[in-house]
Amino acid sequence: MSPIPTPPPGWEGRAELAVARGRRFDRSIPRFLLDSPVSRVGYWYGTAVGWIWGTLWSTGRVEKRNGLWVFRGLPGWAFARGGVCVGGCFLTGDANPSDRLLEHEAVHARQWRRYGFLMPVLYLFAGRDPLRNRFEIEAGLEAGNYVPRRRPTSR
Repeated sequence: MSPIPTPPPGWEGRAELAVARGRRFDRSIPRFLLDSPVSRVGYWYGTAVGWIWGTLWSTGRVEKRNGLWVFRGLPGWAFARGGVCVGGCFLTGDANPSDRLLEHEAVHARQWRRYGFLMPVLYLFAGRDPLRNRFEIEAGLEAGNYVPRRRPTSR
């Protein structure tokens, strides 16, 4: 596994702004599209796509963990970064994902349930930089291995 990069100075303030901007944008989305039967259809569609993709390319173990269907052993070109959450499926390579990482991915699955068909589009517009992508920030940058884990402060 590659080392976790050190984020640039001031990233936390920019991350807070990205989340605030995303929440403001959410207010412009019609309510019937969020956390609704409509978004559930999008979530289940995403899960079906994840299942198909995972079934086609997974050469590793498939298991249910942290509420997600985890497909391992996919070739590197079949998923982004260290893995990708599509609906209720997490698609990744050969490494056994930690419970902490799966907690991060479970947040993405909840985001899929909230936004449904809008999730891939909104994620695309949020950008590839995880330090500015509200969905990655909300899922937890430390748990997603985007920033080093902070050491607890002792009193």
